[in-house]
Amino acid sequence: MNDNVKEIYLAGGCFWGTEHYFKMIKGVVFTEVGYANSVLENPSYEMVCTGKTMAAETVHIKYDNTLISLKQLLQMYFVSIDPTSLNKQGHDVGVQYRTGIYYVDKNDLAIINEEILEQQKQFEAEIVVEVMPLENFYSAEEYHQDYLDKNPNGYCHLPFELFEFAKRFNRE
Repeated sequence: MNDNVKEIYLAGGCFWGTEHYFKMIKGVVFTEVGYANSVLENPSYEMVCTGKTMAAETVHIKYDNTLISLKQLLQMYFVSIDPTSLNKQGHDVGVQYRTGIYYVDKNDLAIINEEILEQQKQFEAEIVVEVMPLENFYSAEEYHQDYLDKNPNGYCHLPFELFEFAKRFNRE
């Protein structure tokens, strides 16, 4: 892997919109939706929806850190979520819709914690974004990958304006 390409796993509610959002950001070179930190091996979408797997709908993101930093990605992440909402984003409710930042490089933890402290200044309620090392990640079924590209009128908890914001971010 190119030394400039780093990775992070972000859970922001339904992964369809979260993936679509991050794909539009300059410097993001790869996205894949899946299930992070499941207690069951290789869970299906139906299993995840029961809540029994404890998996979070998550987007695996690879990014070129010469074009966008982890701090910038996290700032974009916080724009797309309600970080004070536990197990709920938009109309989606359940443990699989929790917010989470799952890292593979332990050096990222300091940047993550710093950004959460910075973001907390904007909220009276406590930020409840789960932060932990990635334990496992299972790719979601093919029909979930690039869902909003395949289904432009498909359900999304994120407002259309947010996609436009992502397209404009760091391009000027």
